[in-house]
Amino acid sequence: MENKTFVKIKAILVLSAMYILNGCSSTSLPPATLHQSETRDVASYKYLIGSGDVLNIFVWRNPEVSGSFVVRPDGMITTSLVEDIPVSGKTPTELARSIEEILSTYLRDPVVTVTVNNFVGPFSEQIRVIGEATQPQSVNYKKNMTLLDVMIQVGGLTEFADGNDAKLVRIESGQQKQYRIQIEDLIKNGEISANVDVLPGDIIVIPETWF
Repeated sequence: MENKTFVKIKAILVLSAMYILNGCSSTSLPPATLHQSETRDVASYKYLIGSGDVLNIFVWRNPEVSGSFVVRPDGMITTSLVEDIPVSGKTPTELARSIEEILSTYLRDPVVTVTVNNFVGPFSEQIRVIGEATQPQSVNYKKNMTLLDVMIQVGGLTEFADGNDAKLVRIESGQQKQYRIQIEDLIKNGEISANVDVLPGDIIVIPETWF
């Protein structure tokens, strides 16, 4: 009798678990949050600090609060005098003025200079190449970068790539827009007219050919 009861309870638990799993599998996650780059065109590009960057902060006549600091994953740094200074998304000059304002509580007329090493930048400022690139990866944007520069950095196309059906996804006015780009014409046929400017935050999707 006890064995039969145990079997019934086990069957009910298994069916309940299956029901829960089936219910979970039918639920969709919301789309990823869009983070538009601060750069709207090639001429307006300025480097923005991001997680992983190494900042050299020099406070004139105050070496005890100067130093080298790594930007944490939450976009902040901790100095010997102030904890949790938000730095991600700022230019070095903007950060220097912000730190001067913070330090003015403790120091008289502080003068701060910020320089960056180990450039990484925020995700919103990186170019991501996915699909049939030889080395799919995130590429750190550099001023006046073009599609050709990006493709050289990722090693070109694989033999299975449909380069002329590739897409460039760009966030404009809070919306994702897709543009067709002809990578194969550019790097295999030398069609320089197929070269285009890229911007921070662009996503390049290279599909596989069907034949």
